[in-house]
Amino acid sequence: MPFIILSSSQPSLLTAKALKPSIHAMKDRPTLSSYGAIYVPPHHRLRSVITSANYNSSAPSVAKLRDHRGAALNPRPVVSAAPTTVHRSQTTLPEQIPDKGNSRFVSAYDDVVSEEGSDREFEAPSFRSASPNDNVDEWKRKLTLLLNDKSKQELLSREKKDRRDFDQIALLASRMGLYSHMYAKVVVFSKVPLPNYRYDLDDRRPQREVSMPITLLRRVDAYFEEHLTRKSKMKESFSDVSFTRSSSNSSIGTDEGLFEHPEPLASSKAVGEKILRRRSLQMHDQQQAWQESPEGRRMLEFRRSLPAYKEKEAILSLLSRNQVVVISGETGCGKTTQIPQFILESEIESVRGAACNIICTQPRRISAMSVSERVAYERGEKLGESVGYKVRLEGMKGRDTHLLFCTTGILLRRLLADRNLTGVTHVIVDEIHERGMNEDFLLIVLKDLLPHRPEMKLILMSATLDSELFSSYFNGAPVMNIPGFTYPVRTHFLEDILEMTGYRLTTSNQIDDYGQERMWKMNKQVPRKRKSQIAYVVEDAIRAADFKDYSPQTQESLLCWNPDCIGFSLIEYILCMICENERPGAVLVFMTGWDDISTLKEKFLAHPVLGDPNRVLLLTCHGSMGSSEQRLIFEEPKDGVRKIVLATNIAETSITINDVVFVLDCGKAKETSYDALNNTPCLLPTWISKVSAQQRRGRAGRVQPGVCYHIYPRCVYDAFAEYQLPEILRTPLQSLCLQIKSLRLGSIPEFLSRALQSPEILAVQNAIEYLKIIGALDENENLTTLGRFFPLSLSLSLSLILGAIFNCLDPILTVAAGLSVRDPFLTPLDKKDLAEAAKSQFAGAYSDHLALIKAYEGWKDAELDMGGCEYCWKNFLSAQSMKAIDALRREFRCLLKDIGLVDSNTANCNLWSCDVNLIRAVICYGLYPGICAVVHNEKSFSLKTMEDGQVLLYSNSVNARETRIPYPWLLFNEKIKVNSVFLRDSTAVPDAVVLLFGGNLLKGDADGHLKMLGGYLEFFMEPPVADLYQCVKRELDDLIQRKLLFPKMSIHLYDELLSAVRLLISIDTCEGKFVFGRRVFKPAKSTVMATSHPASISRTESGPGGDNSKSQLQTLLTRAGYAAPSYKTKQLKNNQFRATVEFNGMQIMGQPCSNKKSAEKDAAAEALQWLMGGKQSGSEYISHMSKLLKKSKKDHS
Repeated sequence: MPFIILSSSQPSLLTAKALKPSIHAMKDRPTLSSYGAIYVPPHHRLRSVITSANYNSSAPSVAKLRDHRGAALNPRPVVSAAPTTVHRSQTTLPEQIPDKGNSRFVSAYDDVVSEEGSDREFEAPSFRSASPNDNVDEWKRKLTLLLNDKSKQELLSREKKDRRDFDQIALLASRMGLYSHMYAKVVVFSKVPLPNYRYDLDDRRPQREVSMPITLLRRVDAYFEEHLTRKSKMKESFSDVSFTRSSSNSSIGTDEGLFEHPEPLASSKAVGEKILRRRSLQMHDQQQAWQESPEGRRMLEFRRSLPAYKEKEAILSLLSRNQVVVISGETGCGKTTQIPQFILESEIESVRGAACNIICTQPRRISAMSVSERVAYERGEKLGESVGYKVRLEGMKGRDTHLLFCTTGILLRRLLADRNLTGVTHVIVDEIHERGMNEDFLLIVLKDLLPHRPEMKLILMSATLDSELFSSYFNGAPVMNIPGFTYPVRTHFLEDILEMTGYRLTTSNQIDDYGQERMWKMNKQVPRKRKSQIAYVVEDAIRAADFKDYSPQTQESLLCWNPDCIGFSLIEYILCMICENERPGAVLVFMTGWDDISTLKEKFLAHPVLGDPNRVLLLTCHGSMGSSEQRLIFEEPKDGVRKIVLATNIAETSITINDVVFVLDCGKAKETSYDALNNTPCLLPTWISKVSAQQRRGRAGRVQPGVCYHIYPRCVYDAFAEYQLPEILRTPLQSLCLQIKSLRLGSIPEFLSRALQSPEILAVQNAIEYLKIIGALDENENLTTLGRFFPLSLSLSLSLILGAIFNCLDPILTVAAGLSVRDPFLTPLDKKDLAEAAKSQFAGAYSDHLALIKAYEGWKDAELDMGGCEYCWKNFLSAQSMKAIDALRREFRCLLKDIGLVDSNTANCNLWSCDVNLIRAVICYGLYPGICAVVHNEKSFSLKTMEDGQVLLYSNSVNARETRIPYPWLLFNEKIKVNSVFLRDSTAVPDAVVLLFGGNLLKGDADGHLKMLGGYLEFFMEPPVADLYQCVKRELDDLIQRKLLFPKMSIHLYDELLSAVRLLISIDTCEGKFVFGRRVFKPAKSTVMATSHPASISRTESGPGGDNSKSQLQTLLTRAGYAAPSYKTKQLKNNQFRATVEFNGMQIMGQPCSNKKSAEKDAAAEALQWLMGGKQSGSEYISHMSKLLKKSKKDHS
């Protein structure tokens, strides 16, 4: 049975030494021995093959064909044989996303795994004497050997019978604790989990042949030689050149204005204390005056009615005796508004108000803003006096602000500037139960900080939390429970709703209508044989449920209930019932995401009741909306008008919409998860937790008795998890890892091991490898010069830095800001065609980012004439997003100014802002390694990434409308898996941009062969061209590093280098081509002296089958029982010919020749030379090799 054993013992980018500390540091994770090895992403995987005992120097062709084919020619492996590197054969993948082999869980959100079944190519079984059971028994023996061999990781097979019996073998492997997957025509059995796609097993992996005109090569080379000459002279006089590092010591966190540091006190400590006491007395008198005023007494009476106020003394007493306190306060108890006030009031009454600085973090900006407004109102002040808030791009605070509400991210940025939180006396972390990644990260930092700041107090608060978990994390911190006060809420689950209304569910009326343009979302809801994740989770609960107390009609409806649907029609029915029959009061409808909200809103606006503005005020609430839009949900409607708010889970906690009486809960939320194995973020609807369902229900009883309609059965609620999975366990960790290094918190794995629940080792290693690829970390996981300049998300920071260095800052500011806000291009469902036509006027450059730049510049020009709103209305642009982009641009410019990369002279920063090719290059620098190949076919094109195989573009991309993209590569900002893997915000670039502005450029296995991304990207070109690219890339990287070290350095010293770079990227007309299955074979040592000896493979020497290399090759293969080779010949632009010979699934290319016949002979000679390792090809040797091949095949037939 032919197969290949791969070893995990070969070195890789993730060395065993590097992995060792992280393995022991992580808690609650399987150890190395439980997996056999840590899974390494495909592009970092180096394996070895156990070769046969027959492999020896006298039969190199047998070994090479054996290595390539991995079948039919392979004798049984011998463990003691020496390992060698495999060149695997590669087989064509189907056109679908390669997501369907055997896996432990199949998501129904992958449309490709529905009724069609698998994409495996089952071939007709060959007629053999052996039965399938014999094959399975044979595999049982092999898998047992694999398990017993600790140095081996997996088995591969390309045999038809193994693909035929794959399901049986995979079941056997699963029972033995192994993983299995079928990749096109290759089956793999492994000790570690297998990804959905492996580029090393894909013979359609794009490889790029790059061409460069000789005239361009000479021009670039001339510039480069001038640069080297100037550089050598500059080195000689380097001591005379004064470079200054940035004099600014301000941190990237200080721009937020989180706190002013305490004003410098007088040199005398006594004088300083007097100043503080005088301010504290002033605050004491002001507070006392307010409390004694009629308005203050009325407010105090209201506050005393809250359950939290009754615990005021107990809370303050507990806080005085402990550094950390955990407070669990039920919904409506008033903890969010009252506890910060208790602390501030207590400090002011004790005449310590001037020294008191309280930070209260909130998970969302709308919470920070609304709570601060409420607290200021209760204190009888204007917002910005003693109480303020700070969120990104917005804030209201002053010199006398001592209680600041902010988002968690703002506090983390403050920590970058001041790790000790100097001057901060109390930190309150609210809504801690949500377990956001920032919150979990903040807790680790604060836990480490507390011993160094014994006077600082930490208060953890939430409406519902696992108090014991947080208490034990902080060494047994005391817990206080505050009972809530909510009005009674009547709860109706789906069975109750159906019973009391008589509404009937059918298969058709449950399908949510998203319109013709999004039919795929509707198709996903059609019941399928394979359950979706949503349906799978609750399947057992539904099966076990007992609905005998309900009518037959209700039972019949419940039998056809579809968990994959939101229930648009039922929601509409319930809302109409409320509007026509129920008492006054607002309605809060919890939906999963913006698509559902916008679709439902459009549907309601066309409804005779729900769309009548005299009866219904329809509002939306989503995290990406602007603050002014979000505030509308708090306003009360006119008399006789019912407010309906369509919201995501943003409305679950921290905010109170006072007039809400009715709540509709769909039971789902869009949740980002991270598939570490495939290194892909996923955005899928999931069931909420019981805690979230209780929070949603509680929204109806905050200010008066209410009603909650859960649009799912009670048995499904009972099956919910108690708490949501922490974000740190389900999202990529790149930004978090970089923050750890920026704060100098030590080893990333060791630091994350101290989290409440540590993330997977694989997710951490993926993040670290990504930071290495983009140059933020070196091989020892230390911050590089570039890594210290990351104030924002990684891709945005890289682009901004390079835009500043290359004097094209203005357009890059727009791109960075545009990617930080909600997409400004609007697409109303009823005006989709008009919106697309409007967007198309900004397209034309095969780039979403360039389209954004063009749209913003048009808006900016219109704003000068006060026509910005009209411009947005005509072009279907969001005015709110445009204003946010404008504000972010100013913020980003200030950040770059703080670190010294730009000065106040705007013109200098934009000398090359009109160079579109340079802008593409800077975007590439920021987005890499988010790269995919654009492979054209007859009518359209396909896209392939390293980790996913074939991917798709989001429909709103300007590139999605193109049938042809005249560039070989697309750089993308984000990929996310919904039903397939989709790319967002892409820009097309030529080869030269990728080679110069991508990642590390490594020399391949032959002259003219360059590799990137660990070998996934391969480029073939003439050796002088390859050498030039490597030299220019090296100098370009050196320029970037020097500019970061010496921000004031003038780049005019590198004019010739920049001229060479701009020439390369501007004249690259993408005349190269993609090739597939091309292999680079290192010349054997025996051919080193070929120049001083006759050619090892004669083009004309007679052999047993003819008088030239073509005949020799055919004789060698046919005698061994293989098909005759075939040839493909192409005429080159210089009128020469180049041939490729194909045999046994391999392609070997010859050198250019003057005619077609000679080209084919040359290709055959190349094949013979490779097969024979440079040996002479006389007739005796041909006969000998044929016998060996034939014998090998007989042994394994």
